[in-house]
Amino acid sequence: MSLQTVVTNHELDHESRTTSQDHGALRLWLRLLTCTNLMDTQIRKQLRDQFESTLPRFDLLAQLQREPQGLRMNEVSKRLMVTGGNITALADQLEAEGLITRVADAADRRSTRLKLTRQGERDFAQMAQAHERWIIELTDGLSRQDQRTLFSLLGKLKTSLQSLPTSREDQAR
Repeated sequence: MSLQTVVTNHELDHESRTTSQDHGALRLWLRLLTCTNLMDTQIRKQLRDQFESTLPRFDLLAQLQREPQGLRMNEVSKRLMVTGGNITALADQLEAEGLITRVADAADRRSTRLKLTRQGERDFAQMAQAHERWIIELTDGLSRQDQRTLFSLLGKLKTSLQSLPTSREDQAR
C-alpha cells in the first residue's frame, strides 16, 4: 500500500476521528459516511481506469438508460442534484463522443431531450455490468445473511429519516 493510499484512506475515514466517549449515533453516522466514501472512491477509480470515465458521466448515462424516451435537461439536473450548467457541459462531451443525442421535445419545442444513442447504450451496458461486479466485490466481506440484515436495518433507518421534516416550512406545519 502506497503512502498516497494511506493518506487518501485516512482522509476518507471520518470514523477514525471518534473516540469511545463519542455518542454511538455519531460513531454510526461517521462509519456509514466512511463506508460510502471508501466505496465511492473505489467506483470512481474503476470507472477511470477501465473506461476512462467519471461517476457523473456514468450517472447521467444511467438516468438516460432508464428512460428510453429521453429526459429534459432540467429533469436530469434535478435527478442528479446538480446545476443545469453542469448537465450542459457533460451533455456536450457525451454528445461529441456519440453517446447521447439531443432531440426536440414533442410536447415543448423550446425544450430538448437527451437520449442515448446505440453506441451510448452499448457503452453504458458494459459499464453497468462492470459496476455491478465492483459493488459485489466491495460487499464481499459480508456474508449474504449479513448483507440482508444490513439492508433491512438501513431500510428501517431510511424510513425513519424520511419521516423527518426537511425544511423550516415543513417544521412549521
